[in-house]
Amino acid sequence: MKLNSHALSRDEQQKIIIAVVVFHIVGLIGLFLPFTHDLFLMLVPWHLLFMLAIVCGSHRPTTGSLLAFAGIIYVLAYLVECIGVNTNYLFGNYTYGQVLGAKLNEVPLIIGVNWLLLVYSTGILMKRSRVRSVVIRVILGALLLVLLDAFIEPVAVRYNYWRWNKDVIPFANYASWFLVSAVMLAIFELFKFKKQSVVAPVFLLVQFLFFIILCIL
Repeated sequence: MKLNSHALSRDEQQKIIIAVVVFHIVGLIGLFLPFTHDLFLMLVPWHLLFMLAIVCGSHRPTTGSLLAFAGIIYVLAYLVECIGVNTNYLFGNYTYGQVLGAKLNEVPLIIGVNWLLLVYSTGILMKRSRVRSVVIRVILGALLLVLLDAFIEPVAVRYNYWRWNKDVIPFANYASWFLVSAVMLAIFELFKFKKQSVVAPVFLLVQFLFFIILCIL
């Protein structure tokens, strides 16, 4: 089943990439300005939904296999976070704040979207690399996501995305990020939809730059 088989032109891809970059730049400015800071924190869930729409929406063709992959990753991410928050296993002792929006079982519903974007983008990047081994691609992709999380964590704590017990980020968090990311990337490899998007790797690069800048400034 193909819901949208129209391939994006190079011009369309460029426009989407520009949109990704511009929205992150605007987000940085909005977070740094005192009179817009609170507003832009409220917009974080909507920003993630917009990124989902344009990053995953740029994938062609949109097949049932792609949608099934997205659904599985979203549900798996939500369940993993439920276990993490409510049992303190996996990632450690943490709780979510209010920035990421509506919660179910103490877990923001948007968190699955965040995992989906990161896994999808990393999976596409690894597929576009010259690494032929699936195992190596999964390991390298998981390590890349752990590195990204190292930049995300201080920003997330500062802006109350989530909080750690005694303000200590445990090693278990990074170990679990690696394991969960590896499982999700392995699922990505199992699905046979065409891995041709050029927008996703740019989104991942922008994410790195976004959180590195927030860490530094």
